[in-house]
Amino acid sequence: MPSPQQARAQASAITAGGTAPAQDASPTSRLRELFEGPGLSPAHRRIAQYLIEHLTEAAFLSITDLAERVGVSQPSVTRFAGAVGFSGYPALRERLQSLALGSLGNGVPSAPAEQRGNELQAAVDAEIENLENLRRDLTDPGRVIEVGRALSRSAPLTVLGLRISVSLAEYFAYAARRIHPDVRLVTRGGSVAYDALLQSREAGGTWLLAFSLPRHARETLTALRVARGAGLRVALVTDLALGPLAEEAEEVFATGTGSRLVFDSYAAPGIVAAALLQAMTDADPERTQARLEEYERIAEEHHFFLQD
Repeated sequence: MPSPQQARAQASAITAGGTAPAQDASPTSRLRELFEGPGLSPAHRRIAQYLIEHLTEAAFLSITDLAERVGVSQPSVTRFAGAVGFSGYPALRERLQSLALGSLGNGVPSAPAEQRGNELQAAVDAEIENLENLRRDLTDPGRVIEVGRALSRSAPLTVLGLRISVSLAEYFAYAARRIHPDVRLVTRGGSVAYDALLQSREAGGTWLLAFSLPRHARETLTALRVARGAGLRVALVTDLALGPLAEEAEEVFATGTGSRLVFDSYAAPGIVAAALLQAMTDADPERTQARLEEYERIAEEHHFFLQD
């Protein structure tokens, strides 16, 4: 009889189709697509990120107010509008308002202030919104499937997460080792990371999966550049679709993090990690089943787990 994990591996395979009605990409994803094309200056990236994170509020700000909120000059906002393809700030704001009003119409209606509960409940509500946006983004799972296949074929497969991102990288690597023969985890920066990345490439690895969550470590950017220079392709799970980290990755999975509490929460990035694991599982089902069977045999022999 297959173990529960083996049964789940078979039952939860990702399919490219589906019976659910097609959904538009989330407003934040549409903004990221709008802004990611041109090579933006650091000031312009700050404006773009502010608009992505505060769409429903920022869409109705004057150019003066937006410049003040972001900490840039009014001419910078005007130049930003031109850089992303608009005739000026009024045209950009009209587009922002359309997206903002659409998100209000398609999402869960906001509860009145007296019904929103306490700060902990507000933090949960914010994560629910992140998950709703991610759900819309995953209407077409094709990119997750393709990247999962690529990660499955990379031997060794290197997983990178520094500072606050260590926990998610460790989760992914722990699970990936059940279905992949050679997973290498890098959680220290500097020359230690560089050695691991170079050795992975020399051993035949083709992909690096990196996690970078707020606050983003400068050493992560350097590590991605080292990986690219060595010939590794990079898939990045992050909250920022714009900026220097995203520019160093072939594939970027950008999704929101919870920022209502003193430390961020990572429900949506955790789902992305689990989805990529599922895609790896689907990519080589025979290897997956063989490795899971062997692991279950060893776990039972050595009594790894309590009997539920």
